[in-house]
Amino acid sequence: MMTLQELKRNREIVNQIDWTMTPEKAVDVYLEWGAGWTRGNEFARSGDEQSLYFVIYDWERPAQVTLIRRSSKEVEEMAKIPVPVELVKKSLEQFGARAGVGVYALTHDLKLWLSEALDGPAVGPED
Repeated sequence: MMTLQELKRNREIVNQIDWTMTPEKAVDVYLEWGAGWTRGNEFARSGDEQSLYFVIYDWERPAQVTLIRRSSKEVEEMAKIPVPVELVKKSLEQFGARAGVGVYALTHDLKLWLSEALDGPAVGPED
């Protein structure tokens, strides 16, 4: 499991982060039991396709995000990055923290914070 500093030094991985991927979209794209009709043409066509994206696990303390590598074959946790508690709270509020869910997307502000912390590529405009 990489730290912030280790991830920051691995430019190949940082440059592959998909800042638009969410946990829900990943299910649609990579798992055959995804929502199907909602994905349109966005689905993995082979087991070699993958995405790197961040999620929040609401049970983790201290506040952090997890970098996920997902394909239709597997999922791997690549890094754990401590982040400001306030930004996690705002993400949970925006995406409606629900009992039994536990895995959430990041707000635009949290993505910006992470991109800056990683000296990464610019995050696009807010969705």
